[in-house]
Amino acid sequence: MEMKQAALAALMGLSTRRISQLSEEGIAVRVGPGTFDAAVTIQNYIRHITGKAGSRESNLDLNAEKARLAKEQADGQAMKNAQLRGELVEADAVAQEWESIIADVRSAMLAIPGRIRRRAGGALDAAAITIVDHEIREALTALAEPDANQAARPSEGEAAAENEALEMD
Repeated sequence: MEMKQAALAALMGLSTRRISQLSEEGIAVRVGPGTFDAAVTIQNYIRHITGKAGSRESNLDLNAEKARLAKEQADGQAMKNAQLRGELVEADAVAQEWESIIADVRSAMLAIPGRIRRRAGGALDAAAITIVDHEIREALTALAEPDANQAARPSEGEAAAENEALEMD
């Protein structure tokens, strides 16, 4: 059934401009200048609209993904800006620095028994120095092994007794 563009637009509740757009999209079927195949055009339009309704959900997903991408890009730029301002450092660099600091502390702690031996001269015997060395190594091991850390720590009662004994000396 052939129909003029204005009549088809009125029948479908669209503007004549929209009918032209649908024709450009291949939905409205032109049979002559200003004339369309109404039946085929309406069927195509219904399929087109039905397809759009079905794709709204995927369109919503697409919109959500676009928003997520925009947020990630904004976050990435914010991180770059923070890094340029010196407010953000790389985790690897921080880890390397801490490893260096921990190695220095460990070396300093392990050097304590030798320094005590030199400073005390003959005032402390080798057994006392060995005990200090053992305690330092035990403390370092406890710090290096978090699971064993709890077992290596003295209980509150033991800590209080140790403090009293130190105060008495």
